Amino acid sequence: MDELVDIILATYETNLKYLKEQIDSILNQTYKNIHLIISDDNSPNKEIQKILSEYKQKDSRVSIYIQEKNLGYIKNFGFLLEQSTADYVMFSDHDDIWNPNKVSKSLEVMKQKDVDLVYCNSTQIDENGKIIHEDYFKYKNVPLINGKSKLAMSRCVGIGCSQLITKYVKEKMIPFKAEVMAHDWLAAYIANNAKGMAYIKEPLFAYRLHNSNVFGGRNLDQNLSRWKEKNGNTYESYLNYRKQDVIDKAYLNGTKMCMAYATKDEEKKYLQKMIQYYNKLLKSKYINFHWISYFKFLGGKNLLKKMIKEFIIFHLPALGYIYYRK
Repeated sequence: MDELVDIILATYETNLKYLKEQIDSILNQTYKNIHLIISDDNSPNKEIQKILSEYKQKDSRVSIYIQEKNLGYIKNFGFLLEQSTADYVMFSDHDDIWNPNKVSKSLEVMKQKDVDLVYCNSTQIDENGKIIHEDYFKYKNVPLINGKSKLAMSRCVGIGCSQLITKYVKEKMIPFKAEVMAHDWLAAYIANNAKGMAYIKEPLFAYRLHNSNVFGGRNLDQNLSRWKEKNGNTYESYLNYRKQDVIDKAYLNGTKMCMAYATKDEEKKYLQKMIQYYNKLLKSKYINFHWISYFKFLGGKNLLKKMIKEFIIFHLPALGYIYYRK
């Protein structure tokens, strides 16, 4: 018999059309031995719970949990992981569309490569389902890792909705510690310390981009535009963006999360040096000369365009402001 694959999906005030498209795409997978576990985070729109109940009644492979109070995105995913019992687990967004072979292909590669995590490519679609990017790996400069890499400590390797993990990884993730800021980064970090990971270059799902995305998807210009609309166009505003939205949120907090799960002294020392590097960046307002550290911690395959932008924001903030204010 094919091994059971748990697919966990968190909902909150979800667009009903998107939700139906995503659940249908999961239940119509060519790989049939799946268990779709959904947790609604106390959505005010009770129509969501009604739709979820209808799916549960129609398909015995669906389990539904309705939270009595709002947990928040991270804790809701932690709750879902704790409900999983299968040997394999996949994360699902509530608004994407999976290709029919996403589960089967991911599981096939995991077994062939004998790894603890597999992540796949995707197309990117807009609110209406129109393809805006054919190759998400290329568009977002996603790190490409077969095996193991120290980049799993400094970067998020593969967005959660692209990942398949083993039960071993899941057990090491839960219960979530207070430092958890991204379940997908944590999964890759733990897998990297076990049998490693592999990627699938073929797009196996459509990743939807819209204004309410919780994480990811948007490019630098879109993120800058959103920040400026709320916080203004001054140099002080730019430095706050650099600190809060870039260094803290996207890098330093992730490193601190890895530190909370680290068990090896050598790894702890490496992570501590990385934390010191980020703190030095935050002390500089116009230029920072710790250039070698950047390439040591953040350099890697498929990352050139991203590295150029990061290097300017990290080490040449005055130059970055010229781009920011345009």
